[in-house]
Amino acid sequence: MASFILRKLLYSLAVLLGVVAAVFFLFQGFGDPARMVLGQSGDAKTLAQIRKDLYLDQPKWKQFVLYLNDVSPLCIHSPEDVARKQLHGVFVGEVGLKWPYLRRSYQTKKEVGAALLEAVPGTLVLAAAALLFAVCVGIPLGVLAAVRKGTWMDTSAVFASVLGISAPSFFMGILVAYLLGYLGHAFTGLPMTGSLFDTEPFTGRQLRLSHLVLPALTLGIRPLAIITQLTRTALLDVLGQDYIRTARAKGLSPRVVVWRHALRNALNPVLTAVTGWFAELLAGAFFVEYIFGWKGIGKLTVDALEQLDYPVVMGSVLFSAAAFTFINLLTDILYGVIDPRARVTGM
Repeated sequence: MASFILRKLLYSLAVLLGVVAAVFFLFQGFGDPARMVLGQSGDAKTLAQIRKDLYLDQPKWKQFVLYLNDVSPLCIHSPEDVARKQLHGVFVGEVGLKWPYLRRSYQTKKEVGAALLEAVPGTLVLAAAALLFAVCVGIPLGVLAAVRKGTWMDTSAVFASVLGISAPSFFMGILVAYLLGYLGHAFTGLPMTGSLFDTEPFTGRQLRLSHLVLPALTLGIRPLAIITQLTRTALLDVLGQDYIRTARAKGLSPRVVVWRHALRNALNPVLTAVTGWFAELLAGAFFVEYIFGWKGIGKLTVDALEQLDYPVVMGSVLFSAAAFTFINLLTDILYGVIDPRARVTGM
């Protein structure tokens, strides 16, 4: 088991290292970072100092090594760098264990890590609400389609799930906002844009759960469609097995046979999809957050792209990749604990 966990950990670290390299070299050459920090009215001496602080006077390979040293928890930094960058961690001499330093925003001069931590709760709430909606609606729809196989209910559920899988999130976001937030606002009362909390001049910070409905619905459509298909397929397979026929022969009601006996054994692929889709939702909320004005990592990233604030964009991509990799790593380890065969075949 220890060798299995070590293999998975090394594989995850290799993936993250590849993401760091791709992000760093992808955003090289987009404008002059020193000019973005200072603006258009800076003198040559100030620009030279900023380029030195950002390591832009170094060769590209050295800039990458220094960036990797910043984002890595294990690092080598002089006491002057620790104080200047305000690094948080434990240092013995120049060697330290710290929180990843994602550098500072060109626009706000705020540390990127702090900006991401402020945005993370919004994205987590949105992803959790979307997944809850997908599970609570997708499993009953899949059961209904399997039990009523061949009827219009089954055909409608399959057709709707195919549409849900095929339609991209940004298109569904615009459609949902127009239909439910604009045309149907008189009936639904749902706002088209807004975040989980609003700050009012007199009442202060107010919780607005109504703002969560439309973005969670949009983000949950695709996993709902997949969960419906998986539930239907798995349940149809289970309903044809011998122990189900035995349960029916004993006189158990159809509801007990389906919900208590068949569905329990049909949920394994659904649970697998749920664990994987939570990571997908964290990374896939970018356009949905932007369309509905939801304050999260996605909106923060799109706003930073509009302002050419590349440290924020790079930090957001790295954070999303790390979250995706970490959740997949935990899922693989759990599979290895539950099913010993995964330790031999898994990579």
